[in-house]
Amino acid sequence: MRGVGTDPGEVFKALADPTRRVILDELAERDGQTLFELCGRLTMRHGMSSTRQAISQHLEVLATAGLVTTTREGRYKFHSLNREPLRNLTDRWLKE
Repeated sequence: MRGVGTDPGEVFKALADPTRRVILDELAERDGQTLFELCGRLTMRHGMSSTRQAISQHLEVLATAGLVTTTREGRYKFHSLNREPLRNLTDRWLKE
């Protein structure tokens, strides 16, 4: 797992890109996907033709912001959504 998402600037940077937001949507719908699965879903469901390398780079930005965690099982890496950095941002402004 990489990144802890403690810097709100990193979270906003990660969320600024529409491709990364779609990746988060996909992980919110179905957690624990491999890069291959994510690329397939992005192509089939959203008509995105990004390379695996490009999606991998987006995942790295999301991981640095703490929004995506990665676990390795054998030769496979599974990517999951971490909602905590988003909660931290909203809690910051929604406290009464």
